[in-house]
Amino acid sequence: MSLNYAGGFAETVVELADYEKAGLDIVFVPEAYSYDAVSQLGYVAARTERLQLASGIMQLYTRTPTLTAMTAAGLDYVSGGRFNLGIGVSGPQVIEGWHGVPYDAPIGRTRETIEICRAVWRRERLVHDGKHYQIPLPPERGTGLGKALKLINHPVRERIPIILAAVGPKNTAMAAELAEGWQPIFYFPEKAASIWGPALAAGKAKRDPSLPPLAVIAHATLAIGADVADLVDLGRPVMALYIGGMGARGQNFYTKLASDYGYPGEAVAIQDAYLDGRKDEAAALVPRSLLEGISLIGPEAHVAERIVALKESGVTTLNVQPVAATHEGRVRLVEQIKEMAG
Repeated sequence: MSLNYAGGFAETVVELADYEKAGLDIVFVPEAYSYDAVSQLGYVAARTERLQLASGIMQLYTRTPTLTAMTAAGLDYVSGGRFNLGIGVSGPQVIEGWHGVPYDAPIGRTRETIEICRAVWRRERLVHDGKHYQIPLPPERGTGLGKALKLINHPVRERIPIILAAVGPKNTAMAAELAEGWQPIFYFPEKAASIWGPALAAGKAKRDPSLPPLAVIAHATLAIGADVADLVDLGRPVMALYIGGMGARGQNFYTKLASDYGYPGEAVAIQDAYLDGRKDEAAALVPRSLLEGISLIGPEAHVAERIVALKESGVTTLNVQPVAATHEGRVRLVEQIKEMAG
């Protein structure tokens, strides 16, 4: 599950112990334009024992690749080898609007960052002559005093799992080629193969055989019961935000994804309404069938069917958002889904 700390970070982390006992395997700590993920991951590491931890996600442009590697090694150390490095390129709205750095060459920068991280974790003397990163910095670009260094510490692991968040075909192919895990967004199992199948196949064809099989991590809102079907509507504002507002007209990954899923007219209408400031209307325009397809909401038999569909489409890990009136109810949902998913 992703850490949702709208009610208070410290209180949420205390509750994590109950989820851990209920069988939760991994918790993702977000980093958008809220608190940074790193300080919180260190806190979570100290308050948990078995739980795997993941950044969900660290934004590629906000740290140098070397610092990303150092940070991941540090978090793996303080957690006793429980950290997973989730990275992604985010989008120009956040990268340029919040951090004030250019959003350029996302594919190339991601590939080089992965290469640099793994070299750092292997404690190699770091020399990287890439298109986007040159380490040490060439003399003509600096003082000329830079020298190749290697990590002082011995990491807990020389291969920290990397989870790459990706939607586009090139980034998805790169995840299948290089990463331990791939995290898409708004995953609709019956339609996933038509969207991402060719990219995944192309990436896997180049995959190093020393890598484990690619983990596929799909997010889904979770509610189980005879009277919970309308809870799918809770996803409307988020879907409207992404489809409508996370980009400009003609350049929005999520508008294209909704269109590719079979909702081209609805995607454009949602974007038009959202960008015109009619956010409630945009949310109302999100097709219910889309919300249902990316959720685990309904009677137990229906949820069981959706789990089968997710497994058959290649999903290996469910990232659930349990919805219930109480903390105890949400913990019980984690117990139920753990039992159902095996």
